[in-house]
Amino acid sequence: MTGSSGAMLVVVDVAVVLAVGAALTPLIHRLRQPRVIAEIVAGIALGPSLLGLLPGHLTTRLFPAEVRPELSAISQVGVLLFMFLVGWEMNLGHARTRGGAVLSISLASIALPFGTGAVLAAWLHRDHAIVDGHHVDKVAFVLFVGTAMAVTAFPVLARIIMEHRLQMTPVGVISLAAAAVGDVLAWCMLALVSIVAASSHPERLLQVIGWSALYALVLWMAVRPLLGLLIRRLSRGGDVSPQLLVLVVAGVFLSAYTTDLIGIHAIFGAFSFGLIMPRGSGGILASRVRIPMEHVTGLLMPIFFISTGLSVDIIGLGGGGLLELAAIIGVACLSKLGGVVAAGRAAGMSWADARTVGLLMNTRGLTELIILNAGLSLGILDTRMFTMMVVMALATTAMAGPFIPRRPYARPEGALPPAAAVEAAPAAGAGRGPGGSGGSGGSGAA
Repeated sequence: MTGSSGAMLVVVDVAVVLAVGAALTPLIHRLRQPRVIAEIVAGIALGPSLLGLLPGHLTTRLFPAEVRPELSAISQVGVLLFMFLVGWEMNLGHARTRGGAVLSISLASIALPFGTGAVLAAWLHRDHAIVDGHHVDKVAFVLFVGTAMAVTAFPVLARIIMEHRLQMTPVGVISLAAAAVGDVLAWCMLALVSIVAASSHPERLLQVIGWSALYALVLWMAVRPLLGLLIRRLSRGGDVSPQLLVLVVAGVFLSAYTTDLIGIHAIFGAFSFGLIMPRGSGGILASRVRIPMEHVTGLLMPIFFISTGLSVDIIGLGGGGLLELAAIIGVACLSKLGGVVAAGRAAGMSWADARTVGLLMNTRGLTELIILNAGLSLGILDTRMFTMMVVMALATTAMAGPFIPRRPYARPEGALPPAAAVEAAPAAGAGRGPGGSGGSGGSGAA
């Protein structure tokens, strides 16, 4: 295959992925599902799990090995921009809203899934201990699977809340706030797991931790003030220079490259750059930086789903794999729902409200897929374990829509909608920024 024909095949592949996702979206919407579900299903369907089963080796012909690295590179651009947007949307001020309930629900939504997921991972490790001929450290495997079980996709949760008109209700506000706090904790946990997995010796582990701490300090003490100064300079007169978007994107990529050099996954660099991005500016930043970036990620994230789908082989799981898959989905759902419902009831919520918050917090969406792809690239997950975890992410995300009450909750008399919650949800629903499609989902997730 010549360079020109290879490039054209990549273009055709992108067109096919976008078209299939768009074709599935109306059907998925009728099933009360966010757009990200259509795009995840499209990515899996174009891989070996469906298209690959048809005569003619269609998946291999459409996505030959030579073009997959190029598709992966395109998808990584979308993932890094998406992770920046997720970090930018994080607002721990949410925790001030009904603080006790938010904190208890957030911690319960992480602790119980992490603990039960770790126990399940200890049982599964024996059958998934070899990846590409290398032995997977049991501690890293257990910590990674436990963390992946604990994740909630803030972006797709925000999108579902918007679609069900819950953003101004106690259920919606508490869910958004708990997911925001929980996601920050989960990403911190995952960063530690990534450091453990990438560091084969104690000296290397200490080195990575030291450099990571130094980089976090530089971001907060130096880069954050410089960003504020840059925004003020380029947004004089009530408008924002087009240069700002270019410089912010460059900063995202440089931050991702730096964390990759340090020894942790590039997504943490993009996410961290989003965390230190200034908020406010009267909506100017949203219209001139965030929204254009959401549109770009809206086009690029479907490519991430096909890159994911090409590594998913449901048919290859076999009978034993299906048993493990059932265990993974069961543990993921019961631990997340059980922890959230118990914490919600302890905080004084009704059974119905606690159950709704549990269903919302059980969504994993795009955020989970990004984490799982990180585990695959780090050599923690083999293809079978990756496939089962992807299916779990799809199942838990799809559960929310059909089971959340169709009639919106009435806003309590005198209740004021928190500005943070109202702001976060529309941003998430914009398509791809944290949200429209995982979530983090935008592919709805997260």
